[in-house]
Amino acid sequence: MTPELTALALAGLLQAVQYMLFALPANMELGTGYTSSPRDRAPSRSLSPRTARLQRALNNHFEGLILFTLAVVVVTLGGQATGFTAACAWIYLAMRVLYVPAYALGWTPWRSVIWGTGFFATVAMILAALF
Repeated sequence: MTPELTALALAGLLQAVQYMLFALPANMELGTGYTSSPRDRAPSRSLSPRTARLQRALNNHFEGLILFTLAVVVVTLGGQATGFTAACAWIYLAMRVLYVPAYALGWTPWRSVIWGTGFFATVAMILAALF
């Protein structure tokens, strides 16, 4: 397995961990009656600020994972894997790991710096595959 694919697999596991980090407190705060319902109505109470941040971080990773997956597929299937693309993949993964506490704990402006670093590492992978 290429380093890029390994990073992608680990990013998928990170997504699962993030889901659990969000789902457990959300179930405790909203109650299983709401979280196991079809959610046709808004919850009767709001999530705590930290749990809401964990939800936003989770949703953000879903969005970032789409672009990162595309980058890994292009690099891997295009036969363009290099040390540079591997480094970019590991940078993306490291930034996603750091992003979770950065968002949950409200690290400003570092959350945005962390996000931007991961985003630009992903874009650099795609550009490296093209050129």
